[in-house]
Amino acid sequence: MTRPATEDVIHPPMSKTKVRAALYRLIDAGQLARKALLTPLSDRGLEPGDDAVIFALHAKLGATMPTLSETLETSPDQLHQIIARLEARDIVRQQPVGSELIRGWALTERGERLQQWLAGHWVQLEDALFGDLNERQRRLLSKSLKRFTQLMRTGEGKP
Repeated sequence: MTRPATEDVIHPPMSKTKVRAALYRLIDAGQLARKALLTPLSDRGLEPGDDAVIFALHAKLGATMPTLSETLETSPDQLHQIIARLEARDIVRQQPVGSELIRGWALTERGERLQQWLAGHWVQLEDALFGDLNERQRRLLSKSLKRFTQLMRTGEGKP
């Protein structure tokens, strides 16, 4: 099978051994999934990372900058840029949070609608991934992907 060269493909087709073919499909699927997740963001004038802030604020019903920074494992400087961009687009607003009423941020109504739409988009993509699998197979695939990513992050999966 000949595959057209595109800027989205980072690795050329590999030999058809079972391991390499499966790994190649995993890489290709990851790239396509990333593109599918980023397209709706850019269509709405958002950037990669904005969705993570939107989901975090939705889950916590508001958060302070240090809490968000820790949750998202990002620097306060990067987070300030994202918050400023989302605030300018009426997606987040400043509000006191916690029992001490510390300065924080929460989603606006527009931000909540956007979060719901993004969550629905994620569900559609997961349904496309898991569509042919029964519940047991879904759990096994999720567990295998989690183990694989942990190995890659710790460097234990390197040959």
